Amino acid sequence: MGDRRPEEVAIVVRRPGQSGTEYLLLLRSPEKLGYWHLVAGGVDWDEEPARAAARELEEETGLVAAPRPLGGSLSYDLAGDPEPVRARFPAGTERVTVWPFLADAPAGWEPELDEEHVAARWLERDAAIALLRYPEPREAIRRAAS
Repeated sequence: MGDRRPEEVAIVVRRPGQSGTEYLLLLRSPEKLGYWHLVAGGVDWDEEPARAAARELEEETGLVAAPRPLGGSLSYDLAGDPEPVRARFPAGTERVTVWPFLADAPAGWEPELDEEHVAARWLERDAAIALLRYPEPREAIRRAAS
């Protein structure tokens, strides 16, 4: 089994749009299972979640910012994930903690995607929630919009 820390960050990136607030969704590459998601990634063993959020934000989009926490943690069950995903975590890991954060981008800003992503979309709240596959990022957007 792997040695990845069972903690992740999910960063809601929002910006002002012509008809209201827009939220950034990224399409993961086919090698990364090809679904729409927030900016997200693992927390290294020697790293605080806030630092991981800032690092992932810059790595995945080029945006340099200090993301702010969006309430308490979320979590998901690893049982439904494919074996290659489960194998990245220590033996016996059943749940992964997700720390949600919020980062504001200026109007008109566009991300510079890394190799993990193949597309980006800015959507209003309800459209973004509808496109997301998992409940944890949907909840993060709900928190950001409230």
